[in-house]
Amino acid sequence: MTYPILYSFRRCPYAMRARMALIYSQQIVEIREITLKNKPRSMLEFSEKGTVPVLVLKPNLTALKVIDESLDIMKWAIKGHDSGHWLFDATEKQHEAIRLIACCDNEFKAHLDHYKYADRYPEHDVAYYRQQGEVFLHKLNQRLTGQAYLCGDQLSLADIAIFPFIRQFAHVDKAWFEQTNYTQLKKWLDSHLESALFLNAMFKYPAWVEGDRATLLNKIVFEKR
Repeated sequence: MTYPILYSFRRCPYAMRARMALIYSQQIVEIREITLKNKPRSMLEFSEKGTVPVLVLKPNLTALKVIDESLDIMKWAIKGHDSGHWLFDATEKQHEAIRLIACCDNEFKAHLDHYKYADRYPEHDVAYYRQQGEVFLHKLNQRLTGQAYLCGDQLSLADIAIFPFIRQFAHVDKAWFEQTNYTQLKKWLDSHLESALFLNAMFKYPAWVEGDRATLLNKIVFEKR
């Protein structure tokens, strides 16, 4: 059987959220763990962007389809199997989740990059860039006061899409993050870090090179059942 192919990089937050959605939706794909310094030629042929994740559907058929945006991969996966209603039934809730993700992927991600790589942006110091990112942290902490998840009492696409970036922000300076007053946000983050979904998504696959045999994402999960 030919499965879709996922080009991934374990520590990339975009790839993390794609893998989590694929595991949640029980989509079996051939996972190809890349190295950033030696990107596979086949991946670059499928997507000129050269960034992960890249999902190649029906790789051996003429009706080739490539999805190279992580959020689109998540939506594709979840639409195939959404037992926990991550996409919500209510249109208003769907729009709320998408707006929150857009805020993360645009404004917050830019502040995160400046904070994490402050030495590359000498216009301001690291404290300034951190404060810019904190605007989003404060917003999320407020949302989590009185509710378990970002869009209510139900885990959704928004939580999974945003979580890897909050994880990355917290890990820039763990000591600083731990002493902050983002109590609800820290509890939310810890619950995701300890979840079986995240732990399975972070399984360490060997680096893939052209010609290697297929390794299947979700195979490990299914064998445990």
